[in-house]
Amino acid sequence: MTGFAPVTLITGASAGIGAALSEIFARHGHRTVLVARRQGQLTALADAIGEDGHPAPRILAMDLAQPDAPAQLAAALRDLGVEPAYVVNNAGFGLFGAAASLDPNEQLAMIDLNVRALTDLSLRFVDSLERHRGGILNVSSVAGFMPGPGMAVYHATKAYVISFSEALHHELKPRGIRVTALCPGPVQTEFQELAGIPDEMLPRRLMRVAGRVAEDGYDGLMRGRRLVVPGYDNKVAALLPRLIPRAWMLALIQLFQRSAVR
Repeated sequence: MTGFAPVTLITGASAGIGAALSEIFARHGHRTVLVARRQGQLTALADAIGEDGHPAPRILAMDLAQPDAPAQLAAALRDLGVEPAYVVNNAGFGLFGAAASLDPNEQLAMIDLNVRALTDLSLRFVDSLERHRGGILNVSSVAGFMPGPGMAVYHATKAYVISFSEALHHELKPRGIRVTALCPGPVQTEFQELAGIPDEMLPRRLMRVAGRVAEDGYDGLMRGRRLVVPGYDNKVAALLPRLIPRAWMLALIQLFQRSAVR
């Protein structure tokens, strides 16, 4: 026993799926620590959750893409007298465009956040997750099931998240720790605008609202599911790369993206 209180740690909590997950965990009685770069939005979300009568979240404003951020976060949790029972790795971003034409430093920062920070936070708190019989929810994407010319690095980072989370699910299950990869398709959030994705590239059949995606992710984690792909059409999209040749898949994705920006 450590004497530290159990909490759910949620990164990328200031908007979109992260904010929706913060509300859902609080609604189910979890005490949460919300992490994101934007202090003002975190404060507003924490106030709204508290006003709804749920446990008031603690907030930590930091940029998890910085190399020392996970260690700083762990120290901040110790100072608060808490330890994770659940870790929700939602922080991440994407960039639209050919990899050779995008800023290489921004793409490396994407890898730092989407891959390195997620890996660090998934492994750093395993002992406390085991103590509390908790788990890890890693937010990936349907993009992780397929190559993505036009968003090459983003697709690759999300493929890593799926592979890593599935393996971790298998490794940590004997220790009573649930690990789930949540793989949504397009979601109505600020992600697309920040990534520079044209509106024409958003297939409406695949679109889901953040609240529904978060509900599916929470339910899947609590049930101990390895993968959660919200929506029937997204499940079909995730299956396609297994059914058609890889070269065809690459050509289809590139054709779709080129037609969207004309």
